[in-house]
Amino acid sequence: MMMHNPPHPGEILKSLCLEPLGLSIAEAAGALGVSRKKLSDIVKGRAPVTPDMAVRLSIAFETTAESWMNQQVQYDLYHAAQHIGEMRVRKLVNIHPEYA
Repeated sequence: MMMHNPPHPGEILKSLCLEPLGLSIAEAAGALGVSRKKLSDIVKGRAPVTPDMAVRLSIAFETTAESWMNQQVQYDLYHAAQHIGEMRVRKLVNIHPEYA
């Protein structure tokens, strides 16, 4: 079941990981081994959590990479679904009478 307007994983990262630990973007980026800009873009919702970043976050915050990827997928699916009406897609099932 798709969540209604799920938050970007960067919001979760900020509110549940960085803020409770009093970590700045620069401090967290250093610990994760990524640039401050890269982490800032994720926290601000301008960049996705990639599989590589999901693994880094799982190590740093003792979570799972799957949880970070699931958050990203839910976010992406919700936003893609907002454009269904604009998509030009033709159904490919039940197009032949013998398969109906």
